[in-house]
Amino acid sequence: MTMAEATDVVLVGGGIMSATLGILLKELEPSWEITIVERLDDIAQESSNAWNNAGTGHSALCELNYAPLGSDGTVDPERSLNIAEQFMISRQFWASLVSEGKIPDNSFINSVPHMSFVMTDDHCAYLPKRFDAFKKQKLFEKMEFSTDRNQIHEWAPLLIEGRSESQPIAANYSAEGTDVDFGSITRQLIENLTSRGVKLLCGRHVEEINREADGAWAIKTCDTKDNTQKLTLRSRFVFLGAGGGALSLLQKSGIPEGKGYGGFPVSGLFLRNNNEATAERHNAKVYGQASVGAPPMSVPHLDTRHIDGKRHLMFGPYAGFKPNFLKQGSALDLPMSIHRDNLLPILRAGWDNLPLTKYLLGELRKTKEERVASLLEYYPNANPDDWELITAGQRVQVIKKDDKKGGVLQFGTELVTHADGSLAALLGASPGASTAVPLMIRLVNQCFPQHKDAWAGRLKELVPGYGVKLNDNPAFAEEIISHTAKVLDIHH
Repeated sequence: MTMAEATDVVLVGGGIMSATLGILLKELEPSWEITIVERLDDIAQESSNAWNNAGTGHSALCELNYAPLGSDGTVDPERSLNIAEQFMISRQFWASLVSEGKIPDNSFINSVPHMSFVMTDDHCAYLPKRFDAFKKQKLFEKMEFSTDRNQIHEWAPLLIEGRSESQPIAANYSAEGTDVDFGSITRQLIENLTSRGVKLLCGRHVEEINREADGAWAIKTCDTKDNTQKLTLRSRFVFLGAGGGALSLLQKSGIPEGKGYGGFPVSGLFLRNNNEATAERHNAKVYGQASVGAPPMSVPHLDTRHIDGKRHLMFGPYAGFKPNFLKQGSALDLPMSIHRDNLLPILRAGWDNLPLTKYLLGELRKTKEERVASLLEYYPNANPDDWELITAGQRVQVIKKDDKKGGVLQFGTELVTHADGSLAALLGASPGASTAVPLMIRLVNQCFPQHKDAWAGRLKELVPGYGVKLNDNPAFAEEIISHTAKVLDIHH
């Protein structure tokens, strides 16, 4: 049985991206009818689920890969500043929604200091250079640096206890760091949307996406438990925000802008500590340096997590490989994504990233003892019996055409939009969820330029600092940071 419904907007995927875009559009154009389609039986079960990501409020306070040492021996903070500015946009948006009662509470975000921690001579020489470059910036001005074991012990005692006195160490510390439960905020956002008339369709698989003669998109779906129950949604605008599943959906749409894109899936594993006493002794997200050949998402970190009102401790990630594009996806996802238009970019990107392949193969062969050995580098006194290995989410790194190389593997996110703005897809991974708000605002501006002036006022209410580089406006930045910290009840 096939039914048909008309709606103004279709959001495919029940995660943080669709939830953010849904709220944004509902605030800017309340009369529009919005439908969310989710393949699983509930929302926020893939990348947005708290156990499927690190929960880091990515503001570039601790992530060393955002500001590597340059060939001239200096550190450029520009990329880190850009990420920090984006996170500030998300903070402002969330604070506005909390203030207006659109989000019932601020429990989805908690203050957890962010730290960078290094343990070799080379890295210990690099970290003060990074600190010197960052300390001059308004958004990083409260960052602290130390090589003193007593000070680092005060910040994070598990890092120091049991460590050799002869080992060189150094650390950066930022008290204003945060841990975010993206599953919790996704559920709160979508609960608000459904209370305002947005239709949520869970347990529905998108079979086809076709453009009709009148310009509308026809999204053909079926019930995942009963393939005979079909529903076609007709809409003027479609967003493909299904995490790793967005690539196959983009390919189904057939838009020319999607040609040449491929994906390389990387799965993540974490060690989770089950001793509550240990979790209570560590309050920080401690990021180190990635191994040679490792993807940025594999930077080791010892993390405090706040999930479902409880404090947890995790270490990882350990990279792995599965051909699935989603954790609850199919082993055929990768082979089915290879088409004539993206075969060359995939082959060229693969050839240029052989060290990554070697790294992943090494990770796959690791035993529990070898994984624990990595943990012991950060937490020397860790008891292996207190830790269990859990499977986190799948991340699909973007492969795209490149005029010079033929194809490149791109770490980060990629927004792909049809020329007429009627369809958009979000591909890629980190920093992802933390920058959901600026990404979705950019999408709105690209896809609905005719509404930009009319929507500017409400957008400015939701994000008072939008369009302003806070780092270049210290007084205004202080006002924004203080206000959002107060509303969200996080450290300033």
